[in-house]
Amino acid sequence: MSSESSKKRKPKVIRTDGATPEGKRGKGDGDQDLRYYSEECEVDLRDPIKDYELYRETCQELQRLMAEIQELKSRGIKDNAVEIDERRVQSCVHFMTLKKLNRLAHIRLKKGRDQTHEAKQKVDAYHLQLQNLLYEVMHLQKEITKCLEFKSKHEEIELVSLEEFYQEAPPEISRPAITLSEPHQQTLARLDWELEQRKRLAEKYKECLTSKEKILKEIEVKKEYLSSLQPRLNSIMQASLPVQEYLFMPFDQAHKQYETARHLPPPLYVLFVQASAYGQACDKKLVVAIEGNVEEAKALYKPPEDSQGDSVAPQKRRRPTLGVQLDDKRKEMLKRHPLSVTVDLKCKDNSNDLSSVGADENVLHLTFYYLMNLNVMTVKAKVATAVEMTTAISAGDLLSPDSILNCLYPGDHGRKTPNPANQFQFDKVGILTLSDYVTELGHPYVWVQKLGGLHFPKDQPQHTVTADNTLSASHMELTVKLLRSRLQSRLALHKQFASLEHGVVPVSSECQHLFPTKVVSRLVKWAAIPYEDYAKLPYTKDVIEAGLAEDTHLYYMALIERGTAKLQAAVVLNPGYSTLPPIFSLCLNWKGERTGSNDDNIRAMESEVNVNYKELWGPKPGHQLLTNQLQRLCMVLDVYLETEPHDTSVEGPKEFPQEKMCLRLVRGPLRLKPFKFNYPQGFFSHR
Repeated sequence: MSSESSKKRKPKVIRTDGATPEGKRGKGDGDQDLRYYSEECEVDLRDPIKDYELYRETCQELQRLMAEIQELKSRGIKDNAVEIDERRVQSCVHFMTLKKLNRLAHIRLKKGRDQTHEAKQKVDAYHLQLQNLLYEVMHLQKEITKCLEFKSKHEEIELVSLEEFYQEAPPEISRPAITLSEPHQQTLARLDWELEQRKRLAEKYKECLTSKEKILKEIEVKKEYLSSLQPRLNSIMQASLPVQEYLFMPFDQAHKQYETARHLPPPLYVLFVQASAYGQACDKKLVVAIEGNVEEAKALYKPPEDSQGDSVAPQKRRRPTLGVQLDDKRKEMLKRHPLSVTVDLKCKDNSNDLSSVGADENVLHLTFYYLMNLNVMTVKAKVATAVEMTTAISAGDLLSPDSILNCLYPGDHGRKTPNPANQFQFDKVGILTLSDYVTELGHPYVWVQKLGGLHFPKDQPQHTVTADNTLSASHMELTVKLLRSRLQSRLALHKQFASLEHGVVPVSSECQHLFPTKVVSRLVKWAAIPYEDYAKLPYTKDVIEAGLAEDTHLYYMALIERGTAKLQAAVVLNPGYSTLPPIFSLCLNWKGERTGSNDDNIRAMESEVNVNYKELWGPKPGHQLLTNQLQRLCMVLDVYLETEPHDTSVEGPKEFPQEKMCLRLVRGPLRLKPFKFNYPQGFFSHR
């Protein structure tokens, strides 16, 4: 009965973890509070190690008592009930000891947390004070820098040399005994001497003004005398006009140019007139001129003189071979007009600072030729930069004459003749294509024909195509803008490539908000590659099959590294950059080879630079697009590596600790990573 009653009896639980409701407080509340606080005081007096030893001993005693109770019950003797009850009572005492130790442990834990929180608050306060001090140090350093960089007005004054100063200045101003040893006093003395000289010059200036007034009065008297000669000179000039027209004696350079333009063929004449008119009306930086031999141009339109066959005996000549005849016919077929039109298109370098205003400008020198027998126009280009460009190996084809004008209009490569009738002429002399001669003759772009007023219908080959002024005028403005934009973009790329080859991705201040403050991945290689090497890469097949990579494009290989991870980026640069964005194909070598075909996140990284390129254009005209795309690749590579799960089988810390703040590490069934950077909050999220 005693055992059954002990089983049914419930232990009385006293809650001390929170405040007791007022309605349930009784007489024993005060005692409970005293016991509660006495235990808190007792914690400070008790040794935790001894409590732990007591806990172990109590548990061992409980195990022993339970084992003895189990053994007594297994015997089944009724006399053992008293011994079992005694052991139960002893077990209850041990349970009470365990409860007390449990309460003491919780109190110690709470005190430890409170102490940790207080220590953390102190550390935060010290850290805040440290940040404030660092900010003050930075502010003082800026002020010191401003003071050191301060430029006084006297530095802009060109003072006389020291030797001249001590020779000409009087002793009361120069004071050699003091100024030779003190630079500050020396500068003050030189400024005093400068002031004295200027006062003297001001007096001389007044004297010169008085003499000038006298001279002006004399000039007025002489002008009155000369004005009487003006009518006589006018009559003489009117009488000499027939003589000037007869002798072809122009008075200025423009008149000479227009006289020379009379001997231009019709397409070059249309180009010269329209380009000159556009330059005078809309673009003062467009300079048009005529080059070549005028006498040869005049001789083309003169009838051949009668040969004096009677006085000269005919000579027998050896008949040339067939090969020599074909060479002569090809040269005659590809013969250019002796005169050519040059167009100099000037533009400023947008990357220069304000200190370079007024310096020489970059010039795109275009020379237009006319092939008389083929009735087409060609152009050769040459770039003259204002300053010497930094030699960049990867920028070799940017300013080359053969590639700078490629695809100025989409699909206009300048390799084939735009005149369909030329193919029949080529068949007669054995010329397969005009592309074999473009290095010598120039490129026959379609826009060049339109600037000369020539239009060749593809469906109806015609031999007689006349130059049209309206066609040239309608294409002049857009073509000039495209040419200037092409030159500016190539110059900007040339400077950017010089930085990329040194592992530096230049990001302007206007584009800093597109990227986080800290980007760990870095560019270690930037090099140009031929089209054949690009086509051999396994992860560029999709770009080639989509028709986005042609042999006229420019191809580059970028290598971005962080730790053991290496990201290869094959770049296709369209000739129409930055209107048409570059295309990136990625391959990550880290724990295997990862491309867009086997990793959805690599495909998402390609989308960040290829699809969302409009976010990276930056200020107009968007010449910073390529460098911003490379910087975004470094950023998304950081996110990719930092959000990768840690391999528990590898001992040691994680190779790429998470430094970027991400709302969610992955999302969706594809487990895509958060590559979108949110400014100014500074966290990454999914698109």
